[in-house]
Amino acid sequence: MLKGKRIILGVSGGIAAYKMTNVASMLYKLGADVHVIMTKNACEFITPKTFEVLTKNKVYIDTFDENPDDPVNVPHITLGQTADCFLIAPATANIIGKLAHGIADDMLTTTVLPARCPMLICPSMNGYMLDNAVVQENIEILRKRGYKIIESEYGNLACGYEGKGKLPKEEVLVEHILNAIQYEHDMEGRKVMVSAGPTEEPLDPVRIITNHSSGKMGFALARTAARRGADVTLVTGPVNLETPLGVKRVDIVTAEDMYQNITSRADDMDIIIMSAAVADYTPETVADNKIKKSDGGMSIPLKRTKDILKTLGENKKEGQFICGFSMETENMLENSEAKLIKKNADMICANNLKVEGAGYKVDTNIITIIKKAADGEKAIIRELPLMSKDEAAYEILSEIISH
Repeated sequence: MLKGKRIILGVSGGIAAYKMTNVASMLYKLGADVHVIMTKNACEFITPKTFEVLTKNKVYIDTFDENPDDPVNVPHITLGQTADCFLIAPATANIIGKLAHGIADDMLTTTVLPARCPMLICPSMNGYMLDNAVVQENIEILRKRGYKIIESEYGNLACGYEGKGKLPKEEVLVEHILNAIQYEHDMEGRKVMVSAGPTEEPLDPVRIITNHSSGKMGFALARTAARRGADVTLVTGPVNLETPLGVKRVDIVTAEDMYQNITSRADDMDIIIMSAAVADYTPETVADNKIKKSDGGMSIPLKRTKDILKTLGENKKEGQFICGFSMETENMLENSEAKLIKKNADMICANNLKVEGAGYKVDTNIITIIKKAADGEKAIIRELPLMSKDEAAYEILSEIISH
């Protein structure tokens, strides 16, 4: 995911410095070339050797340290100029103040100045220190200069207080780096809405009609679109998945909920991707109390739910792109091509539940992309091989923006 990317981790003297060992390890496993710069105070909390073992690179502390493998180049210049991303965490009040006012008196601050890459900084300190007006002013200065400020979290702090100032989980810090540099931001300025997951149609206070959708494909699409710079809204049924970084999440339950939330936002969107498994039918009536079992059989009258994709197609604004999904168990191409035309969609992503690796609740998919031809009728078909849902999301989005 980060192969060929050079990432600088700036570690200053906060107790949370130990968390950065996991960040360094995670980035290394993602293929990044990780370089760590520590302040002298940071070395009081964790040894530089730990980072060197994890990253396979020399850790710099002193501005006048030389790289024995490259004694000609000045490390603080070459590292800064060749970095693809710079993350400073934990960022103490001291380091924030220095950066805000251009003070370069150690290896970390001197390396920041020549850098021209995305700059991420995560304040981490006692909550009272963080709330201090001077610290907040310095943070705002950095924000106005283009630094991405990763907000610290609320929790129990090492000093014994409870409040804001806690360094976020390592996975969150890595996610910020991925959002910054994993992909080119070729969807910048575009508003994207993705639907995901199942819907649940109640029979009574106890029972529901639903399906096996896990929401993983929709969440992959939302996550990838956000990493490509899009403004993403994710409308999701009940799933056990964390909201992707930078994505606005709307939780719904029923097909009617999904219909109302999607259609009310549709006019503001440039791209709409309907990957949710929305119920086609819902009970005609919902019992107020639990339906008791009896000795005989039971039938449940059902009524059709509103067709969201068809409504979007009928009311599509000029320049808007609508993509639907088609989960089939037979005649996949024929059914999906018919759906493309009938619903007035621009693209359909089809897959067959019976093909191994393409079903629900797995991390892979096998997608067949079906697009309208210039005449609006004949379909253009592209078959994707077995790949992760994140990889499939990237290919799907690339097809959309190529349009």
